[in-house]
Amino acid sequence: MATRRQFILAGAGAAAAAGAAVLFPGLMPGAARAADGAPAEHFPFTLTDAQWRARLTPAQYKILRQDGTEPPYSSPLNDEHRAGIFSCAGCGNRLYSSRTKFESHTGWPSFWAPLDGAVGTRRDTSFGMLRDEVHCARCGGHLGHVFDDGPKPTGLRYCMDGLALSFKPGAA
Repeated sequence: MATRRQFILAGAGAAAAAGAAVLFPGLMPGAARAADGAPAEHFPFTLTDAQWRARLTPAQYKILRQDGTEPPYSSPLNDEHRAGIFSCAGCGNRLYSSRTKFESHTGWPSFWAPLDGAVGTRRDTSFGMLRDEVHCARCGGHLGHVFDDGPKPTGLRYCMDGLALSFKPGAA
């Protein structure tokens, strides 16, 4: 039978673990950050935090797994104009066709539409702003944000971090 002290310490440990899961979501493979108390999302491609760190550069890890961003105009993909496919740098999921890329003059690669089923969105209230975060539908990696100031036909601007993407030239 557990003593009162062991019971209290066990409860505190469980609470700390739950808090760590919310504050450090990369420690929970396959689970996305739960925003505003929403249940965590699960994705088909999962790795442990150590595996993500080994797979990605430190800058890619900060963006894809910790919701970071890169400085504007720092990505070579901002100036990529060849035909091809932009994929998730984390898991290789095909995300955007070069046919939907446009120059937004924001400093980040921008697209007016993703490939079908390639991305998901969730509400982002960080930094006192209300935005829609875009993540890879396969691994949950943070890609950027979507705004409603893009060109026709969708009127959307998927503003992506270049380090969260890879590019393969070819048929788009």
